[in-house]
Amino acid sequence: MTSFKKSDLNFSVVERFFRYVIVDTQSDHASLSQPSTLKQKNLGYILVNELLEIGVADAHLDEFGYVYATIPANTAKPNVPIICFCSHMDTSPDCSGQDVKPIIHKNYKGQDLVLPDDNSQVLRMSEHPDLKNQIGNDIITASGTTLLGADNKAGVAEIMDACYQWMNHPEIKHGTIRILFTPDEEIGRGVDKVDIKKLGAYAGYTIDGESAGTMENETFSADGARLIINGISAHPGFAKGKMQSAIKIAGAIVAALPHNLSPEGTSGKEGFVHPVGIEGQVEQAAIDFIIRDFDEGKLIQHANTIKQIANNVLLAFPGATYELQVKAQYRNMKVMLDQHPHIVDHAMEALKRAGMEPRLRSIRGGTDGSRLSFMGLPCPNIFAGEHAFHGKQEWVSVQDMHKAVETILHLGEIWEEKS
Repeated sequence: MTSFKKSDLNFSVVERFFRYVIVDTQSDHASLSQPSTLKQKNLGYILVNELLEIGVADAHLDEFGYVYATIPANTAKPNVPIICFCSHMDTSPDCSGQDVKPIIHKNYKGQDLVLPDDNSQVLRMSEHPDLKNQIGNDIITASGTTLLGADNKAGVAEIMDACYQWMNHPEIKHGTIRILFTPDEEIGRGVDKVDIKKLGAYAGYTIDGESAGTMENETFSADGARLIINGISAHPGFAKGKMQSAIKIAGAIVAALPHNLSPEGTSGKEGFVHPVGIEGQVEQAAIDFIIRDFDEGKLIQHANTIKQIANNVLLAFPGATYELQVKAQYRNMKVMLDQHPHIVDHAMEALKRAGMEPRLRSIRGGTDGSRLSFMGLPCPNIFAGEHAFHGKQEWVSVQDMHKAVETILHLGEIWEEKS
């Protein structure tokens, strides 16, 4: 059933991960360029050079910051579907990614992990329950002043190590495999310039999930919304009965948002409306929202909630007006994956072969695969082992990264076997 053993693999995933996380690759919401920050290409060049060094002849970085590469088929079987593995190179703008200092905490025994550069940053099992599954494992964190970058450089390192194994272990049979590393996933623009025809793949897998053994076939559907408020400006010394401050209107609207429709007040399959930015002056202000729900139809309801709140608030501000602009961002990939159940089934089998109990779940977020699935590349999300992402307590375990590499290799074999 399987042609390789874990003992045959010379894992290099941790060394690769350490090289990648020290490269600052934060993306930037405010930038209009593609990629949003040129420094993301610095990691792209490193990845291309490493791929070329191990014999992946067509590895290259394009003008938009995407890394493409092909692992040639090594099977005599004809017509094995081309599959793609994808991770993103950027890290979140929410926390510094500059001067990351990765640390390995060997043989974790359940103790609190105090990060040395900021002793207020402490990983406790009570706050990170997945640590209970890591007893005896080696935990990687940053030093306390930055995020680690496991989201998603753990996935990048795991795919890169899988490429190394494929190129050095011809006994691991597989069809043609495409590799894709993307910029700007954290700001929702990760696949804006992807060349789907160049990939030419039948199915894809993002390696960007959390706990070992998990994969996700369902994401939020997502819209972005911008509420533009038009107030009335007047000299503050003579404003009585005249001024209608757009700033105060914006504040009243945000204050009126219901707690049970907020990220901090929802869980599971519950959607939310989340204000992520406010800007403006007395005459005009704007609130940017993200709107999320697993049920696409409820996105309209949530947008209408914003309108209703704005209408109610403006009753106290006669003469002020507003406009709500809503833009689709991504949709629940389950809609597409349900049409191709074998894509998920093969991945579940790969998790089993890697010695894990597979768990299929939904993610309260989105991945590059959310949009790729609607661009003709059905693409569920497999674990990378990353935890507590976007913050200074981000962590990943060495053993989970090894398991991810095994899963990728098994998945390539399964597609070849079942063709």
